[in-house]
Formats: sequence, structure tokens, C-alpha cells
Amino acid sequence: MKQIITQLLQEQLKPTLLTIEDDSAKHADHNPAAASGGTHFDVTIVSEEFYGKSRVQRHRMIYKILDNQIKQQIHALAITALTPQEHQKSG
Repeated sequence: MKQIITQLLQEQLKPTLLTIEDDSAKHADHNPAAASGGTHFDVTIVSEEFYGKSRVQRHRMIYKILDNQIKQQIHALAITALTPQEHQKSG
């Protein structure tokens, strides 16, 4: 699942930074599917596609790109979506 998320986000948003952490093991106690991997993810993405977009709009962009995976396999998705300028300020 991590590989699919990576591929879809890279194709659509051309990020300068993309990190995806699979946190599924931390949630195995409340979601049995998490034990088999790939249901809880923490995504940090930096892309010029986010310029002029609010935090909600950025998240909606990602949800739209990952729509099929969210409906079928992803139980939880934490997102940090920044422009390159915002990322430089936070670093």
C-alpha cells in the first residue's frame, strides 16, 4: 500500500519531498486489518501544487488522488501538506 500511495502522489503532485510512514502496527489492537499492514499512514508532502491552497483544499487534493485506496484499504491518513516555501520556514 505504501508503494501505491507513493506512486499516486508522485504522479499527481510532483513533490519535492514525500515521506510516508506506515503506522499500522501501532493500531493493530483496534483494527485487526492493521496487523497485516497498510491501513494507517502518516504522509508529509511538499509540493508547488499547494501554492494558493488552504490546508483543507490540500487535504482534499490528496483524498481525491487516494480515493479508491481510502474507500477500500486505508483506515487512517494523517497529512502534512506544505509548499516548498513553508517547508523551508519550518526546517
